[in-house]
Amino acid sequence: MTTGIRDKGVLISGGTSGIGLATARRFLEEGARVYLSGATDEDVEKALADFDGSVDGVAADVTDERAVAGLAERAGAFLGRIDVLINNAGIARKSAFLDTDVAAWDHTIAVNLRGMFLVAQAVARSMLADGRGGAIVNMASTNALGGEEDFAGYNASKGGVLQLTRTMAVELGPQGVRVNCVCPGFIDTPLNRALATEEEFEAYERERIPLRRRGRPEEVASAYLFLASDDASFVHGAALVVDGGQTAVM
Repeated sequence: MTTGIRDKGVLISGGTSGIGLATARRFLEEGARVYLSGATDEDVEKALADFDGSVDGVAADVTDERAVAGLAERAGAFLGRIDVLINNAGIARKSAFLDTDVAAWDHTIAVNLRGMFLVAQAVARSMLADGRGGAIVNMASTNALGGEEDFAGYNASKGGVLQLTRTMAVELGPQGVRVNCVCPGFIDTPLNRALATEEEFEAYERERIPLRRRGRPEEVASAYLFLASDDASFVHGAALVVDGGQTAVM
């Protein structure tokens, strides 16, 4: 059993599919209380149906300041207190740099970086209000560490998340809020499946990942759990890479 998770209130943004949904299940297994958000009412309703009333959630546009304030308020009311934020909402679009549409660029930055900032800021304020602190884990990516072709907007947004995480750690650490991020590599999620064929998946595994396989959402969920737990009590301002050795390759 992971220490310091039982009975904690956990908000998971982007919690309705893929890594976010796997993370919700993992925290529940560890005895946490979970509230999640998703992009649409349909997404949230479908995710909540898996939990038999043990989890609640709401659709929220993470790029909208007012919607994010409402999300933090609702999550706090349901959980009693937000002890842990898994700041997971994000999108990806594939396009060569010279062909990237400005509107697509703006939307990617808005969701992946502005949204990360807004949710973290709203939740951090609630964590600091009673002086009890908490833990925030942001979703970055191995794309924060290197430039993958055809993902200029995504790469830039995730690089921003890494620096945002470090800045939050410097400022919030003295007030009792630990802040870290995860940097997953090639994970088998609905988001990635929309960007590549099975043949492309298999080629990527062979050519770029030393473990010769794609990652599973549950493996990233385990990283989230560790960073949120008391087992990581002195881990702060870190970027935990979960990539099967992908970034170790020269």
